[in-house]
Amino acid sequence: MRKIIASAALASLVACSQNNTPEAVPEADPATQRTTATGDVVGFVEANGAHVWRGVPFAADTSGKNRWRAPRPAEAWEGIREAVEFSPTCPQIATPFSGTIEGFDDGELEGNEDCLKLDIYAPADAQGQSLPVMVWIHGGSNVSGASQLYRGHNLAVNENVIVVSIQYRLGPLGFFSHPALIESAAQERDKAANFAVLDAIAALEWVQANASAFGGNPDNVTIFGESAGGHDVAALLISPLAEGLYHRAIIQSGLVDSLTPAEARGEEGDQPNPSFAVTERLGGPERFHTATLAEVFDAYELEDGMWMELPRMIEDGVSIPAMPMAEAFAGGAPIADVPTITGTNRDEMKLFYAFDDRLTKPVFSIFRKPIDEDFYNSVSHYAGRAWRVRSVDGVASALGAQGRTDVWAYRFDWDEGGTFLFTDFSKLLGAAHAIEIPFVFNRFSLIGQGDQYLFSKKTEASRQELSQAMGAHWAAFARTGNPDLAGQAWSTFGTEGSSIIFDTQADGGIRNEVTADSFAAIAADLQTDETLTDEQQCLIAGALLFWSEEVAANMDCPSVEKP
Repeated sequence: MRKIIASAALASLVACSQNNTPEAVPEADPATQRTTATGDVVGFVEANGAHVWRGVPFAADTSGKNRWRAPRPAEAWEGIREAVEFSPTCPQIATPFSGTIEGFDDGELEGNEDCLKLDIYAPADAQGQSLPVMVWIHGGSNVSGASQLYRGHNLAVNENVIVVSIQYRLGPLGFFSHPALIESAAQERDKAANFAVLDAIAALEWVQANASAFGGNPDNVTIFGESAGGHDVAALLISPLAEGLYHRAIIQSGLVDSLTPAEARGEEGDQPNPSFAVTERLGGPERFHTATLAEVFDAYELEDGMWMELPRMIEDGVSIPAMPMAEAFAGGAPIADVPTITGTNRDEMKLFYAFDDRLTKPVFSIFRKPIDEDFYNSVSHYAGRAWRVRSVDGVASALGAQGRTDVWAYRFDWDEGGTFLFTDFSKLLGAAHAIEIPFVFNRFSLIGQGDQYLFSKKTEASRQELSQAMGAHWAAFARTGNPDLAGQAWSTFGTEGSSIIFDTQADGGIRNEVTADSFAAIAADLQTDETLTDEQQCLIAGALLFWSEEVAANMDCPSVEKP
């Protein structure tokens, strides 16, 4: 997705509440010593009893000759490797959200190309068992993020599963298409353009080879990811290289967008920073493997000093089929025949609208509130529905049309955020993008010290109840391929388009509803929405152009433009 700042709505709160106290390095515990295919590792024991290993290599350093190449095998080591500290992140421009990573400086280039590492979380008695393995792929618009932001010790212990959180190449290092790379490829995978997807595949291959050493079952692996991570899960579902490496999939607020190589290179379309232009700025293909990391990033235009504009998820014909991802899901290419969950949050777009000066205003230069609360809610409502049509109804319906009956959908509705002086998060964010993650992981950590305001004490009991239920549903799915729980069935998407709604008892509780939607229905509702003026209806139609031109085409507007 272009121009998405995955934590913009929380930026001021993070900046005001950041705790810069360095995290203590845990002490290695001999009880956690395990033998992997590349050597022995020792981790530590979390406060809740989970055994944890951090920064375990699953592939080699990707700098120099390995840059813009398929991941190479990790080198073996002698002795016992202490796995008690997080590995360096993959290179990225730090944002307010990633600023919660120790040592990150907002707006600066951070990270290290030797970053293909993963973190493992297991129950204390997992060794010798054959537990489900849940492999998490983090979000961040595929240009930001790190495994350390998502810690799985509570999920592992609560649900008796193995949780693996992986890192992968981001931004320009993760997605890049150029003929010179194809011509000089040493192996077929080197001809790919989605190196981030290849990294995820390499991590899954590592899981196949090593899961049993940590008490996991390599024949029962679930991939799950949010936002860009959900996009990557969708890519793995259609990747011929990932076949057999996983057995269930969960897409949280993901999409199925993609570009042709010609668009990614700038031969067609209007993609920002196409590879041909970047290559020229870099000094030619001969500098692909010799340029410094800073020189690579400097070859990309920076937006507001924070995020790069670049093509992502390229139809390279190697890591994913040479066709639009949406067409692949609709039957144009083989898709993994594994149980699948896909879902969104009700107010996805509030995260991105919260700092939009057209919709909200500052209070004392720091805090935000909607200019017109009713209109703010309306534009968020219709945009959230559009996101859902693309990532839930479109995906689930396409799979159903191929005869699949093992597809489930969800909608996350929790909107009980607290207040921070003049900011009311229940109104500003509601059930915004990414807020479901702490509920799945049963760890209410999202924005650093500001979590105490977003997740206030007064909602702790109801939040924990909802969190325990969501984690149990995710784990039941990982365990059996069916997310049903005793006392709480989860209806399949089916022909009616059913979803389970996740919310607290005060707001209706967890329940199944028919939620199927379409752009035609959105357009019809928008046209007849008496709470909106004609001008406001047309403004919303313009905001929906990112998702589809269908709504705008059905509106009687003098002009509709992308905002």
